[in-house]
Amino acid sequence: MDFLHTILGDDIQAGLLIILNLIVIESLLSVDNAAVLATMVMDLPKNQRDKALKYGIIGAYVFRGICLLLAAWLVTIWWLKPLGGLYLLYLAFDYFRKKNAKKEEGEEEIDKSKSWIYKSTVGLVGTFWATVALVEVMDLAFSIDNVFAAVAFTDHIWLIYIGVFIGILAMRFVAQAFVKLMEKFTFLETVAFVVIGVLGVKLTSSLFTHFYPASPVSHLIEGEKTDLFVSIFTVAVFIIPVITSILFNYPKKNIMEATLTAQAEEVLDKA
Repeated sequence: MDFLHTILGDDIQAGLLIILNLIVIESLLSVDNAAVLATMVMDLPKNQRDKALKYGIIGAYVFRGICLLLAAWLVTIWWLKPLGGLYLLYLAFDYFRKKNAKKEEGEEEIDKSKSWIYKSTVGLVGTFWATVALVEVMDLAFSIDNVFAAVAFTDHIWLIYIGVFIGILAMRFVAQAFVKLMEKFTFLETVAFVVIGVLGVKLTSSLFTHFYPASPVSHLIEGEKTDLFVSIFTVAVFIIPVITSILFNYPKKNIMEATLTAQAEEVLDKA
C-alpha cells in the first residue's frame, strides 16, 4: 500500500483517475503527431517517404525519452508551467482557427515550404533532409506537449513520469486503438483540443499562484478539489459525447472524411 501511495499520491483513486486522463490525452496527441508526420513527408518519393517516416518515428521516441529523463528537473522551473499553459492555449486556438478556415475555404494542407526551418535548410541539404529536420522539430514540439499535459494534471513527480511514459507507449500501441475510435467518432479530435485548452488555462493560472500564494484564489486553483474537477471533466467530456452519439447520433458519427486518422494509421503501422 505504501508503494501505491508513493506512485499514485495520497489519494489512490484520484491518482488512477489522473492516469486514465493521461492515457486519453497522450494517445490523442500521438494520433495528431502521427498525422502531422504523414502530411510532412507526403510530397517525397515513396522510398524517401518511408525513410523519412522511420526517422520521424525514431525521433518521436527519442524526444519523449529525453523528456521522461528531464521531467523531474522541468517541473522545478516555475515559469515553465505558465509558459507551457500559453503554449497549450496556442495549440487549441490554432486548431480551431484552422478548423474554421477549412469550413470557409475547404481542406487545408500543411505547407512545409512556408516553414523557416525548411526554407533555411532545403538549399543546404536538399528536400529529403530538410523534411527530416522539420519532422524532428515537430517531434520535439509534441514531446514537450507530452510533459505539459502531464504537469497540468498533477505536480506528483511519479504521475508525471507515468504520463510521459504513456506518451512513449501511446506512439507505439495505444494510439492505434484511438485511430479506430476517431474514425468512428470524428468529433473526438475537437474534444481533445477543448481539453488541451482547459489544461492550458490551468497551467497559465500558476502565474497567479506563484506571485500570490496566500490568496484564497490561489488555494482554490491549487486545491485537490480543483484537480479532481479537472480530472472528472476530462473523462466526462470524452465519454458523454460518445454515449450520446451512440444513443442519439449527436454529435453525428463520421461527419467528415477521416483523412487525419487514415494518415495516422499509416504512420503507426510502421512504428
